[in-house]
Amino acid sequence: MANFTISRCNFPFIFLLSSFYFLTLTLIAEPISSSGPKPLNNSSNPNFDSEITLLGDAALAGGGSYVNLTRPWVSSSGLLLRRKPFKFLDGNLSNPTSFSTEFAFSMTPDGGDGLLLVFAPGDLGSRLSGKGGPFGIKGDNRFLGIEFDTDMNGDMNDLNANHIGVDVGSFVSLAVGNVSKLNLVLNSGEKLKCWIDYDASSKRLEIRLGKMDESRPYAPISAYGIDMSGMWRGEDVYVGISSSNSNGNSSQISSVYSWNFRLRNVPKSMHSLPVNPRGYLDGHGESLSVQKRGVCPLTVLAGMIFVTGCGALVAFVMLFLWAIIISRHTEFPAEFCPKPAEFRYEKIDVVVEKDVDGIKY
Repeated sequence: MANFTISRCNFPFIFLLSSFYFLTLTLIAEPISSSGPKPLNNSSNPNFDSEITLLGDAALAGGGSYVNLTRPWVSSSGLLLRRKPFKFLDGNLSNPTSFSTEFAFSMTPDGGDGLLLVFAPGDLGSRLSGKGGPFGIKGDNRFLGIEFDTDMNGDMNDLNANHIGVDVGSFVSLAVGNVSKLNLVLNSGEKLKCWIDYDASSKRLEIRLGKMDESRPYAPISAYGIDMSGMWRGEDVYVGISSSNSNGNSSQISSVYSWNFRLRNVPKSMHSLPVNPRGYLDGHGESLSVQKRGVCPLTVLAGMIFVTGCGALVAFVMLFLWAIIISRHTEFPAEFCPKPAEFRYEKIDVVVEKDVDGIKY
């Protein structure tokens, strides 16, 4: 009887201990992740655009005032996705699309991959994976990313552990901006703000960075030449902000405080550079192939008027200089001043004589 009583008393304790043990093993094996899409209520948070969804570990924080993309454990990843796609070329493949976006963010000093603004065709949400690659993005090479990297990896052309890079098709950065030159640290926990602009007419991508309470900088920290219209033509393209902790000791928390994304469509007739879908990217990301355009009669007329005006101006200047030079080397005779002179007059008597023959002498 005594043994039976003891076993009954210990049973609840053993059961609780066993439950706690199995729960601990489950948490260690696979962190809690809310992978299902969660729409962000824009009416309660005007700092974010509408049509935004939270995926992975991304969740509202601070009473719904901002979003944490990651949680402080290994293999945590999250995505802030704009679930409404857009096209870089319209249905007629004529009017390229430009965009401007700005977002405020912060990253804790703990180890982590950093932050990535990513563009990709198809289902971007299906590429989210904490173990699939840097910044939690996996899949094929058809993507464009602007990385805010807090990890130094020489194989990825990383400048340091505090840089911005432009990635096309891989995470080997083709253009790198040194954030340290701005006296900023990406993973200092300070709130920073980024402005990214793409102009379809010049095919130029510009990235600016500053503190959250400062105005937009004049000079970009990095600029890159690329024809995004040629990359995806009329395909549906999605854009999102992702982050992950893929390293063994990563516990970084990446937070986003605001995000606005705007599209601009400019008629093809106003583009300074025509679209060349086959030359969307050159070897160094600086020069772009340009198609030849027909000669415009108005352009020819304007050129002739300009040349004529320049010729007339040059002729006038030469005549003016010639007149100055000639006037310096011409000698004029001195002015003659007449002086009074005295004259003396004498009276001469002429005597006429006749000879005998009557001839006068």
